[in-house]
Amino acid sequence: MSGFLSDLRIGLGVDAHAFEAGVPLVLGGVAIDHPRGLAGHSDGDVVAHALTDALLGAAGLADIGALFPSTDERYRGADSLELLAEAYRQVGAAGYALVNADCVLIGQEPRIAPLREAMSERLAAALGVERARIGVRATSTDFLGFTGRGEGLAAQAVALLERINA
Repeated sequence: MSGFLSDLRIGLGVDAHAFEAGVPLVLGGVAIDHPRGLAGHSDGDVVAHALTDALLGAAGLADIGALFPSTDERYRGADSLELLAEAYRQVGAAGYALVNADCVLIGQEPRIAPLREAMSERLAAALGVERARIGVRATSTDFLGFTGRGEGLAAQAVALLERINA
């Protein structure tokens, strides 16, 4: 099947940031009451960043760092949902639409169970898709590694895209 390209494409995104005192914690586009936020050039939203990279990767586009470099002051403190929306516009321009995405936050705390639905809603709204297309979950590392020691958070996301035009 030389030259065959499926109408379905999958991408994986991964992000991690250290905790930092004095900055707000934003995860999946939701501000969370927590004593520390995540250090980053933008708002440090690891869930949105992982999803952005998953979408870009599935479409065969550049990664989040190439699109929104941390050396560019325009993105200092940026709302990661706005970056996600812009990346998804580029995914659409490349001829793809989201089938579904699954996002996993990795860390000991904060507990996000009561916020999962709000995160899914915010991420879906940024993409202009139904909430049911975006899943958000969390897991701990049972106190192993930097996330287990409470030094920061990580996230992974997988996105399935479908070709919308040939």
